[in-house]
Amino acid sequence: MDIAVVVLYLAAMIAFGFWGRRRTRDRSDFLVAGRRLGPWLYSGTMAAVVLGGASTIGGVGLGYEYGISGMWLVVAIGSGILVLSLLFSARIQRLGVFTVGQMLELRYGSGLGAPAGIVMWAYTLMLAVTSTIAYATIFGVLLDLPRVPSILIGGAVVVVYSTLGGMWSVTLTDFVQFLIKTVGIFLVLLPVVLWRAGGWDGLAAAVPADALSLTSIGGGTIVTYFVTYGFGLLIGQDIWQRVFTARSPAVARWAGTGAGLYCLAYGVAGALIGTAAQVIVPGLAERDDAFAAIVEAAMPPVAAGLVLAAALSAVMSTSSGALLATATVFNQDLVGRFRRPSGDDELAGNRWAVAGFGVVMIAVSCLLQEVVAALTLAYGILVGGLLVPVLGGLVWRRATRAGALAAMATGTVATLGTMLALGDLYANEPVFAGIGSGLVVFVVVSLLTRPTGDDVRAEWERRSGRTRVGQPDSG
Repeated sequence: MDIAVVVLYLAAMIAFGFWGRRRTRDRSDFLVAGRRLGPWLYSGTMAAVVLGGASTIGGVGLGYEYGISGMWLVVAIGSGILVLSLLFSARIQRLGVFTVGQMLELRYGSGLGAPAGIVMWAYTLMLAVTSTIAYATIFGVLLDLPRVPSILIGGAVVVVYSTLGGMWSVTLTDFVQFLIKTVGIFLVLLPVVLWRAGGWDGLAAAVPADALSLTSIGGGTIVTYFVTYGFGLLIGQDIWQRVFTARSPAVARWAGTGAGLYCLAYGVAGALIGTAAQVIVPGLAERDDAFAAIVEAAMPPVAAGLVLAAALSAVMSTSSGALLATATVFNQDLVGRFRRPSGDDELAGNRWAVAGFGVVMIAVSCLLQEVVAALTLAYGILVGGLLVPVLGGLVWRRATRAGALAAMATGTVATLGTMLALGDLYANEPVFAGIGSGLVVFVVVSLLTRPTGDDVRAEWERRSGRTRVGQPDSG
């Protein structure tokens, strides 16, 4: 029965892909759902794209090892969404662009889109690969399949529905995935495992005292989560592309705030499930096996199928969003600088890009072993190199193109150099070095160079202050 539930879910995802294809008529529909999403669809798709395998399987695993303080990974993600939504999303939504690189060129002038696009492309591709690899855990439990066939099955479904309808398909599937996650995690798995663990009092009596501490995971680890994931979410193409789908600045701000609050609750729920798993399935060799083990041990077949579908939903939503972001950056910021088709040719080109990078995503997922290190490297370069130019351009009028380029180069070099010097990808120092050095160079060079030209500034002010729906496509 649980296999039947998941098979039905996969078939529904492909059906939504065909539904999305019917709504996709041009580039804006394919890349940003026509910039027409209301609060319900927007909040659901925003929550779905950030709560992937790391937040679900990884969050429960952290709870299994560290107890309640395992929540901090997902709390950092939710906090990043809250800051983005409350402080920056309305202005971002008004710009009418498709990529972070296009925002940089609109703000500073030409010359920043390509280098920013290279960094962003590498980041989004690694994010897609990481999410795709997580299929192996779910299908391995469900069908007793090895790693590669599991990746092929899950990856094929994601590539098909993403290629068919682009952001419309991804939005529709994400919203369904959001509903499944909500029911599967909050209404099914969490109550059942708490009951099986003896309720809160029984759980508190059965686990070690530090399992109920908010800081047992370590202060340094908590800071790392906020620096890496919180800052990364502020500037990630996969997240900004969802902001571009909102039909108004108000939707981007307040529906995004709702998504951020949902993420905070999701983090607490995952940590509680992992803590209860310490009692119900003790002695697991790997913490990331806790999710599948607790589902097998605590759930009847149909409910287990729903919960596994919830985990699959989490993984697929992040994977499809990152895949679409990878193709968008490639087409808009890199290839699009030399070739700009129009009409049906442009829509077909975007579809081919999604399909092509979908094949790359699956192939790399099958081959790559040290995926966490690769993703950490991509996040470090993203935050160290792009955080200052992007946020600086949004908040400081005196920032210049030369300052942004200098900050991008200095931050990237400082991040990579510190990583090499320390020999540790997971240390906090590389990202802090990148942000700190980039910020100093950004301010100094901007103050020493000529202010941004009046024509560029006027267009930026016009676009960033625009409030009506239906902005013209940029690019």
